[in-house]
Amino acid sequence: MAELKSKLRADLTAAMKERDNTVTGVLRMALAAVNVEEVSGKQARELTDEEVLRVLGKEAKKRDESAEAFAAAGRDDQAAAERAEGEILRRYLPKQLDDAELAQLVQDTVAELTAELGEKPGMKQMGQVMKAVNAKVAGRAEGGRVAPLVKSALAG
Repeated sequence: MAELKSKLRADLTAAMKERDNTVTGVLRMALAAVNVEEVSGKQARELTDEEVLRVLGKEAKKRDESAEAFAAAGRDDQAAAERAEGEILRRYLPKQLDDAELAQLVQDTVAELTAELGEKPGMKQMGQVMKAVNAKVAGRAEGGRVAPLVKSALAG
């Protein structure tokens, strides 16, 4: 069993014992999402820690989007609840890169590909650069933050 999934189960048990309904609900939902992912496809399988992280990231993003929708509709209490649930999920996710770290990572990757290709990659190689950067980022930044930095690095 994935180590992260075991930690989620242990934390769920602890939250139930402490009668923390918010954490209990969020962890139950997270484990349900992991289980759904495990049985999706042609054959049931055990998820790796990396795949569990990806599922948790999706769930946290859903909470953020819901919070924005509730806030736009003037339902601040519901938006605050969604944000709180997202924060609980983020406890299990790796620390996000700040803008300076992400920009440096993009510059380093472009430099590596320049050395590899013998010339600076252009906009036609953006997919190749994005793939390399996303492999290094590994869930510590969303693609929506990465893409503009890659575009500016290739254009500049």
